[in-house]
Amino acid sequence: MARQRSKKSSGDQKYVQKQAQSEFSEHNEEQSDNESVEMMDAGDDEDELARLVLGDDTGFMAQLGQETMGDLDLEADNEDNESQLDAEGEEGENLEDVDDAELFFMDAGPSEVNDRDLIASPGSDDEQSDGDEAAWQDSDDERLTISLAGNPRLRKLRVSEAEDMVTGPEYVKRLRRQFERLNPVPDWASTSEPPSKRRRRSSASSSSSLSDDDMDMDEELISAQPLAQLLRSSNSLITASADSKRGKLRPEVINIQRTRDIPMVQPSAINSLQFHPIHPVLLSSGPASTIYLHHIAPDVLPTPNPLLTSVHIKSTPLHTTAFLGPTGDRIFFSGRRRFFHTWNLETGDIAKVTRVYGQKDEQRSMERFKLSPCGRYMGLVGSSKKGGGIINILDAHTTQWIAAARIEGRNGVADFAWWRDGEGLTIAGKGGEVGEWSMESKSFIALWQDEGAVGTSVLTLGGRSGQKELGGDRWVVIGSSSGIVNIYDRRAWTDKGEVKIPNRPEPTRVFKQLTTPTSCLEISPDGQLLVISSKWKRDALRLIHLPSCTVYRNWPTGQTPLGRVSAVAFNHSSSLLAIANEQGKIKLWEVRV
Repeated sequence: MARQRSKKSSGDQKYVQKQAQSEFSEHNEEQSDNESVEMMDAGDDEDELARLVLGDDTGFMAQLGQETMGDLDLEADNEDNESQLDAEGEEGENLEDVDDAELFFMDAGPSEVNDRDLIASPGSDDEQSDGDEAAWQDSDDERLTISLAGNPRLRKLRVSEAEDMVTGPEYVKRLRRQFERLNPVPDWASTSEPPSKRRRRSSASSSSSLSDDDMDMDEELISAQPLAQLLRSSNSLITASADSKRGKLRPEVINIQRTRDIPMVQPSAINSLQFHPIHPVLLSSGPASTIYLHHIAPDVLPTPNPLLTSVHIKSTPLHTTAFLGPTGDRIFFSGRRRFFHTWNLETGDIAKVTRVYGQKDEQRSMERFKLSPCGRYMGLVGSSKKGGGIINILDAHTTQWIAAARIEGRNGVADFAWWRDGEGLTIAGKGGEVGEWSMESKSFIALWQDEGAVGTSVLTLGGRSGQKELGGDRWVVIGSSSGIVNIYDRRAWTDKGEVKIPNRPEPTRVFKQLTTPTSCLEISPDGQLLVISSKWKRDALRLIHLPSCTVYRNWPTGQTPLGRVSAVAFNHSSSLLAIANEQGKIKLWEVRV
């Protein structure tokens, strides 16, 4: 039957072919231009028609139900595969106990290590999969062999003393392991994800908290926002304990060590330098119109004392910049202009104060000011007059004018300083006149003359006396244009609650180490150290032990790199001394007890 079916199918196929050829010839006469294309189409149609009408071998076998033939073919294939596997198994029976290193040959050129054993890599592929995939893989590393025992510098890479030869990848892995052991991965380079940020829900802090979207937007508008986030976090910066007491320093010889300096160099001289009253943050500014805030962390890598943020004020060379105590949440800054600015560190807002109402003629410039330690008042040095000088006092929060302190003398006000409790201030005229002005009575409670004053230039207060009549400060230090510095002890100026200051009090000690005008006086918060300096001469700085009024003889030395000192500051614990110069550099020293 199959033979008859095949004959019939061949006959039908010939008939279909003849019919297709006749149709093709007729079509060719009508469209002779497309002869080659139509021949191809006719051939495809012929094959498709033959398959549909007559079927192919696969369909024919399926219709006959020849399932046994397929089974026979599968069994034959399985037998062939099994025989092949058996042959391979017989060949590989002798290779089961062979080490992997002996199954391959790496051609590394002529070598004298053929008789040595190559140490296999003890590490697994899991170690490489834990980290990121290498950006570059060199195939030549696989063909390298390195002797660890032959090179004295590589013996430390061995795991055991018997190890010698290692492969290229294993050598790279051990070098990386040795480097990470000597240089651990810093925290900033950690690949772990930072903790998720959540908005505060308490009503007390809802006004100061910001969402992540607001943070990103504000960072583009003002650079103060990162610092606000830093100050709001209680774990970001270390806060000194209020109960911690610093030991007493001995006179004449001081234990002071230089620590890591501020990394950047500012483009101008530094006029203002101050530490934050709570956090380890250093504020600095100068005529370059930029305020810099650095986090004091000498041990941070790779950049010690990193920059937190900075703010640039166009066309305003800055003269004075200061934190508002006692929390330091605001910064006041000004230049030789009729306005000053306030920077709120918690919100990032910068406000501009353009005038002092009622004092337009007397306050033509706001470049010189000082903030009270209590954070309530702001004192502005007014314009000089022939009959003396004036200090305008503003409310530090509302910037409204409160009072004015006028001192009689020639050439106006030289300098002034707030009392420790903020209830008054001490004003020094350029002619040596000194007045004690009380905020309670809005008047001077005492007037006296500085001894030997020839052009008073600078004044400062410090120490603790325990007497509230003069604000609680023990020491008054006054510097002059001749370089002479006078120190007065105020404890003898009060008697039974009354202030009794002689018209010409005798100074406790007179220092004549400086030969140029005194430009900077700074007393440490604990009242033990006094720094006197002059920016008119290189390395013109002296360190004084206040309780004994003696100059330290072991520091600074002739090799101490100070430059022309323009500003000095102590941190709140009196353990760190910052010195800025006219070259724009800030150098740090650690004072040890």
